[in-house]
Amino acid sequence: MISLLNETIDWLAKLLAKTGLLKKELDYNLLRTSMVIIFLLFGYQKWFVYEAKVLVPYIGNDPFLSWMYPVFGIQGASWLLGVSEWIFGALLFLGFWNKRLGVLGALGSTITFAVTVTIIPFMPNGWDPAAGFPAMAGNVPFLLKDVVLLAVSIYLLKQDVMRVCVQSGACKQVSEPVQLSVS
Repeated sequence: MISLLNETIDWLAKLLAKTGLLKKELDYNLLRTSMVIIFLLFGYQKWFVYEAKVLVPYIGNDPFLSWMYPVFGIQGASWLLGVSEWIFGALLFLGFWNKRLGVLGALGSTITFAVTVTIIPFMPNGWDPAAGFPAMAGNVPFLLKDVVLLAVSIYLLKQDVMRVCVQSGACKQVSEPVQLSVS
């Protein structure tokens, strides 16, 4: 039975390899493109009053972001986040051609999602009152996606830093990213 399963998976892997799934840098380019789209669309939302109001429980309860309301007001804080998201999205987009700009975009993205992940423990009514932790409730399930976006941001940061180091020769201990060859 195990042998049949292994043969089936091997056949499936060969079939998928022929589709271009293993094409050089496909994952890197798909992740970068996804992040650009996310920053573009999320940044766009921040310009509208409805989004500024939706952000109140997120920003207002986070120790790293709550300072924004007294300084900028509800709409001003939303605008600041929108501008930041568009800047990071633009830097990630430009990173397709200029890895140094990609480093800046990925660093901004990493900081963005590191901060948004910190909102989770402070979110009011974030855990189901009957089941308790880890049964999520309210806005916490929405925020959980930021854990994955943080991981993607760190991946892009690592890839861009390696490419800049290899290109400039600035980091002698870094080798080029490993590429698998498929026959």
